[in-house]
Amino acid sequence: MAYQTALITGASSGIGEAIARALPPSTNLLLTGRDRPRLQALADSLASNGRSVELQTADIGTDEGLSRLVEWAEPYEPDLLVNNAGFGRFGNALAEAEPGENDESIVKVNVLAPVTLTRALAPGMLKRARANGHRAGLIYVASTVAFFPMPYLATYAASKHFLRAYVEAIANELRREPVDLLAVCPGVTRTAWLERANMPVPRFARIDEPGDVARVALAAIGRRPVQMVGSQGHLAACFARFLPRRFVVAMMGRMAENWG
Repeated sequence: MAYQTALITGASSGIGEAIARALPPSTNLLLTGRDRPRLQALADSLASNGRSVELQTADIGTDEGLSRLVEWAEPYEPDLLVNNAGFGRFGNALAEAEPGENDESIVKVNVLAPVTLTRALAPGMLKRARANGHRAGLIYVASTVAFFPMPYLATYAASKHFLRAYVEAIANELRREPVDLLAVCPGVTRTAWLERANMPVPRFARIDEPGDVARVALAAIGRRPVQMVGSQGHLAACFARFLPRRFVVAMMGRMAENWG
C-alpha cells in the first residue's frame, strides 16, 4: 500500500523510527516525538528529492501537546496515521512512580492520545480517501500483552488490551469505508522502552528488532486488523486463547518475578 503522507508518533527511536525508514521514498513523513535532535537526525537521513519530511516536537500526554499536533498535522493531509508512542513501567502496581511515569501518564499516552488523534484526523482521512479513490491507513502499536493480564506491567498491559479491542471494534464499524486498521502486537523488542520501563529482559526471550516489527506491520495492514510479530508472540496468543485465564495470569506473574 503506497501512502502519500504518514504521521508517525514516537518517531525519534524504536518502532516509530523503523516504520519511518521502512516506508517507501514516495511517502512524505510527518515525524513527531519529544527528542528534537533525534528527530532531526532521522529527517536528515530520510529527506530526498521529491520527499518532504516535517518535524514537530510534542508531548502527546498533555491536552496542549495533542491539540498542537493535530493543528500542525491537518494541513499536510495525512493518509496514514501510525500511533506508536507509548511507554510502561515494570514493577508493583501500587509502588510510587516518578512524575510523568505514573499510571495516569501511561493511560494518557497509550490510550487517550491514540483515540484523540483518531477522532481528530480520521474523518478528514476518510473524506479524502473517498474523493480520490485511495485507501487510508491507521496503525496502532500494541503488544503481545494485549492478549492477557500481565503482573508487574498491569497498567501497560491493560492499555494494550484497550488498543487491540478498540482497533477490532472500529475496524468493524468502518469495514465499508476506504480505510485499513491494524493493531500490530510485537513481543520483547530492542528499543529504549525496555530501559525506560526498568524492565529486565527474560533470559529465554527472543528479542525482536524494530525493523522486523515495521516490516510485519506494513505487510499486514489491509489484510487483517490484528497481527502478532514473531513466533513467541503467536505462542503467547495461543496460550491466552486455549489455557484457563487464571493459569495464564499465574504463569506470567511467576515468570515476571524470576526475570533478570
